[in-house]
Amino acid sequence: MLRQIHALVEDLTPRLLDIRRHLHSHPELSGQEYKTAAYVSGVLSSCGLEVQELVGKTGVIGELRGSHDTRILGIRADMDGLPLTERVNLAFASTQPGLMHACGHDVHTTVAMGTAMVLAQLASPLPGTTRFLFQPAEETAQGARWMIEAGAMAGVSAMLGLHVYPNLAAGAIGIRYGVLTAAADDLDITIIGEAGHGARPHEAIDAIWIAAQVVTTLQQAISRTQNPLHPVVLTIGQIGGGRAANVIAERVTLSGTVRSLHPDSRKHLPEWIEKIVAAVCQPYGARCEIRYRRGVPSVVNDLALTELTSRCAREALGETHLQLIDEPSLGSEDFSLYLEHAPGTMFRLGVGFTDRATNYPLHHPKFEVNEAAIATGVMTMAYSAYRYWHTSA
Repeated sequence: MLRQIHALVEDLTPRLLDIRRHLHSHPELSGQEYKTAAYVSGVLSSCGLEVQELVGKTGVIGELRGSHDTRILGIRADMDGLPLTERVNLAFASTQPGLMHACGHDVHTTVAMGTAMVLAQLASPLPGTTRFLFQPAEETAQGARWMIEAGAMAGVSAMLGLHVYPNLAAGAIGIRYGVLTAAADDLDITIIGEAGHGARPHEAIDAIWIAAQVVTTLQQAISRTQNPLHPVVLTIGQIGGGRAANVIAERVTLSGTVRSLHPDSRKHLPEWIEKIVAAVCQPYGARCEIRYRRGVPSVVNDLALTELTSRCAREALGETHLQLIDEPSLGSEDFSLYLEHAPGTMFRLGVGFTDRATNYPLHHPKFEVNEAAIATGVMTMAYSAYRYWHTSA
């Protein structure tokens, strides 16, 4: 069967390149993936899958029905682009001003469609149903929740996913056992002071000055009060406040994210942040309001499914194309929300160029994918799905 899957992937590769280039040329923002979803639906329908559209707003589900096993294997791909202006000179560069696929979701979608094509053409049907979840709005960490609320995980027994990885050369697969990504939460802090004349700061409570101390103190306090073996990254990405150059600001808002790897650390972070901010404000007579919103948890790869993917990549690609990833990422992934309903694993798909000094990172306007990775991704995913059914059936 491995030989047949190899042959199918080789035959399909030219079409998969066309699919990926079409998707790359037409990126859509989170929650607005209408044309992408319609395109995906058309391809899946042409392969004989049962297709359901408008799942979780703009999501798509395609099912390849099994012969007798009642279980369902889920394969997830995200579809949304980013609000970035592409700075790569490609014949198929983004045609949408200010939008691009800078996180590889066009590749994820292509690999999932390619996997569906391969599995649909196997000589004998798979024992159980394979459900392909084409998800919107991963970049805003909303899409997985939308899909789950729409019933996408009903009956699913296991999940497989992938994410491009420019630090690995195309042709390679990265495997990580255990924690793969960080939990990510949202934070809003409002500092409330008292307005006054810029010439008489002693008669006012300067919210901007206090906010600056809050940012600095939080960063310093992490290194002195948090376990250095349990990483926490707090980033303030937005600051707003003030009315005029000569008026002391009475209100400043700080917005950011808080990322962590260990559940115990994450649990106490809201209280810790509130104490630090209050302690900075109190001596100067300022008040604070804090809104801490739980985002997505860590992706924790299931041991058995990770071992399955590792074994399949090794058999399909060769030992030299498999790389173990030693450290988790402090990036986040709402794939983790699916894992609250079924065990799963996500592997890294190398997309780097070996003949270039720089492979630009995700979310960079010069991010580029080595398209040789697409066949590698489809080969790994399709063979892992096949072996899932024929190992555990």
